[in-house]
Amino acid sequence: MRRLAVTLCLCAAALLSACASAPAAPDWQLTAKGALDRSVQAYLRGNSRVEAVEFALARRELARTGQADLLARAELTRCAARVASLVFQGCAGFANLAADAGAAQRAYADYLQAQNKPQDTALLPEQHRAFAAGQPSLESLKAVRDPLARLVVAGVLLQSGRAEPGVLLMAVDTASAQGWSRPLLAWLNAQLMRAKTAADAPQVAQLERRIALVLEAAPKQ
Repeated sequence: MRRLAVTLCLCAAALLSACASAPAAPDWQLTAKGALDRSVQAYLRGNSRVEAVEFALARRELARTGQADLLARAELTRCAARVASLVFQGCAGFANLAADAGAAQRAYADYLQAQNKPQDTALLPEQHRAFAAGQPSLESLKAVRDPLARLVVAGVLLQSGRAEPGVLLMAVDTASAQGWSRPLLAWLNAQLMRAKTAADAPQVAQLERRIALVLEAAPKQ
């Protein structure tokens, strides 16, 4: 028993020593990541004011490093949230940094605009590669575990004209489950347009009621 206690003490001491020797992350990394995460969540929840403030903070911290690829990554993250919310306006913030960005970042920027090149598919994040071309199944979309990534995929599919009704329904359910009002409203309106085109009056009425309900909780800008 005494030998076991000594062994445990030695193991604990070794662990503490390892933790103590591990360098702490620089403050700018923690600040930038926290601000970027908060900016994305604020955008998805429909709060543009908070999103702008937090993203500006993240960008300032990243700019202090002088590393354009870090800024490019942040801009792509911001653009991805917009694609998830069906805002297809390109990615001007990334375009200004593209010359100094990596090949993988440029490939992802093209993908977000549904302009990906087949030869660049392998450069995309793994969970997006299967959707870069062809007609993916709903099962493969459902298998994307990260809800934001799933909405990004759905947005790319809609942008490229490959989103069947089931994709819209899955996007609505995903945004609803997360409480993300901005993409939820965007996808509900996409469903509403299709229902009106199909002259499906009951569905039009149901979607309009749901949209009105979400708008009640929209933050005041």
